[in-house]
Amino acid sequence: MSKVGLIILREYITRVRKKSFIVMTILGPLIFGGIVIVPVWLASRENTGQKVIAVVDDSGIFGDSFQNQGDDNIIYEYVREPLEDVKTEVPNGYRYGLLHIPTIDLDNPQGITFYSEGSPSLNTIGEIRGKLQSIIKDMKLSRSSISKNTLAQLETKVNINTINLSKDGTEQKGSSSVSSAVGYVSAFLIYGFIFLYGAQVMRGVIEEKSNRIVEIIISSVKPFQLMMGKIIGVASVGLTQFLLWVLLTFTVASLAFSIFQPDLTAGQTGAFAQPMPETDIAQAAAVSQVQEAIDTINVPFILACFLFYFLGGYLLYGALFAAIGSAADTDTDTQQFMLPIAGPLIFSIVTLASVLNDPDGPMAFWLSIIPFTSPVTMMMRIPFGVPVWQLALSVVLLVGGFIFTTWVASRIYRIGILSHGTKINYKTLGKWLFHSH
Repeated sequence: MSKVGLIILREYITRVRKKSFIVMTILGPLIFGGIVIVPVWLASRENTGQKVIAVVDDSGIFGDSFQNQGDDNIIYEYVREPLEDVKTEVPNGYRYGLLHIPTIDLDNPQGITFYSEGSPSLNTIGEIRGKLQSIIKDMKLSRSSISKNTLAQLETKVNINTINLSKDGTEQKGSSSVSSAVGYVSAFLIYGFIFLYGAQVMRGVIEEKSNRIVEIIISSVKPFQLMMGKIIGVASVGLTQFLLWVLLTFTVASLAFSIFQPDLTAGQTGAFAQPMPETDIAQAAAVSQVQEAIDTINVPFILACFLFYFLGGYLLYGALFAAIGSAADTDTDTQQFMLPIAGPLIFSIVTLASVLNDPDGPMAFWLSIIPFTSPVTMMMRIPFGVPVWQLALSVVLLVGGFIFTTWVASRIYRIGILSHGTKINYKTLGKWLFHSH
């Protein structure tokens, strides 16, 4: 095996045996699976306990408008007692709270107050606000001699289907929402992975340099071989962890859905005995639309692009992180060099919103072509569809950028790795870069 191969193997085995790698490999899928499953499970087991709220209506205009339905989370009770007397009953009584409606103007309702023992949840306040707004809206419609049915007929929802057309006339359904979500997730993952594993390379170089281990290693291998072995070794660790995360996350999500399936489908057993409510029909239609939108995503292609841009972006920045580590003696010394190197990567994240607004615009094009920003920006654009020539140009330039940064990093690494106690600045790095030996 070549010397570079031995270094790669050493870096790989050393890191995958660490407890931190094993723990994060296991916790990662649990966290990702939890993000997907827990909200759905909590929603299915949402507390259906009804809250009793007293209503003191000093305006006298609401009458019996607060009618309770069987599926309401809030039960309203009209109270004829004075406000101060009812307020004293809230902390010690069975009521959750008190809604006081003073004399108000329907066009500008002010002064409505809710009293409770503790701070009410946003969901509770939202339900009460929605109830009041609906009642006041009905009153104003009645005052204007406009029936609620007439207004409902005037309101029309418009759904727009998106179809992607290719030059050969092929039509394919698309979804801007799903494309945006996939793009955002992919871009942020690449951004996080580059920083995570790039920092590992930098810290590994600093550790070996400070412990003088590198002086022994350099006697057997060239500095360039050591740097490339370390970069590729850490990249292999990152790729292994990512693939394990994908596999384990899918397994965890599948098991969780199968375990919680009875809870998620609770209450639907009587669907054949009685008609499905309109809200359930709407929700089922929405779920079906989301599923159709997800089916339009070319998952294998996006995954392949993600792996390439992850590796390409990491190798490009990993070489620069290795150069920083070789020039510094401690983590503190690296701070002055981090911003210029990480700046393009941070800029690509900051401009994601602009790229999303115009995926085919000039800014999106140039940021997805320039090697220092293309790993993040191109992954934002790919779900929307990118011309083949732009994708090919981006790939070629990213490979070229990796070769260039590797050459620059190797020039600094070969001298910096053996330098100790020297105050490093940009002038010094420039001298190392153009040093002939």
